[in-house]
Amino acid sequence: MAKTPVQFTLNDKETAVFVDGGANLLDVLRRVVGDLSPKYGCGQGTCGTCTVLIDGEPRLSCLTLAETVSDQSIETTGGLADGPDLHPLQRVFMEQFAAQCGYCTPGMLMAAKALLARNPNPQREDVIEAISGNICRCTGYEPIIDAILDAAGEMRGRVS
Repeated sequence: MAKTPVQFTLNDKETAVFVDGGANLLDVLRRVVGDLSPKYGCGQGTCGTCTVLIDGEPRLSCLTLAETVSDQSIETTGGLADGPDLHPLQRVFMEQFAAQCGYCTPGMLMAAKALLARNPNPQREDVIEAISGNICRCTGYEPIIDAILDAAGEMRGRVS
């Protein structure tokens, strides 16, 4: 089977790989590129744990063909922190115990990042809608929703 060259920006770094036809983005990120931060969950697009941002929009990497992301920008949780400094979402999730088993955390963080990029002052209902495609079996969602709202408040308070 012929391989297809694919070039994209991954967490602000230019990346070029050869992919098998029909390979999904999740497998390419994890097995070819070595970014283990997007997690494999259901493999069917129903759990949300593999969510990445493609050109700022949340997408399920298990359902996205790798060959379709050429010349696009991909963000994963591996790119959220700035060196040792956690992104506010990561820090607040940790401080408020919004991440328990960790299964849903990458998808929740990326869905929240996309929400806060387009709406820095979300209401509770906005957060619920933004994370609605992500399954969490541990927290009952309340700590996650509260953490996202608290991170939004913190991020609005920053002077740039």
